[in-house]
Amino acid sequence: MPKRTKFRKPHRLTYDGHAKGNTELHFGEYGLMAKEGSWVSARQIEAARIAMTRYMKRGGNVYINIFPHLAITKKPLETRQGKGKGNVDQYVAVVKEGKIMFEISGVTEEVAREALRLASHKLPIKTKFVSKEVASSEN
Repeated sequence: MPKRTKFRKPHRLTYDGHAKGNTELHFGEYGLMAKEGSWVSARQIEAARIAMTRYMKRGGNVYINIFPHLAITKKPLETRQGKGKGNVDQYVAVVKEGKIMFEISGVTEEVAREALRLASHKLPIKTKFVSKEVASSEN
């Protein structure tokens, strides 16, 4: 969740198309790339982070390249239409196809592959395991 926001209730952003930046590994040797676009909530990002660090037994480094900037609103159940936009319900990160979401360094490829596989199960999109040398096989 952002510390502060200038506009409280932004429009919903689209996740169509390819990512403009962050499509290559920068910090780690292994990464998890999005194969489709979606909104990834703050809870899903945190669940993926916990899954990775638990499997790696807090060894190595985990880099998170996405941040939930977008506020999503929701009106209460059984409420009539009108009377303005609903209250902020959750924060999401807009992830487009080709974006590297997580990176890992300081561990072997087998450990990184399994940690990112566990993390991918917490996410709502199809993902691909990538490494520094060459784009590796799918997850």
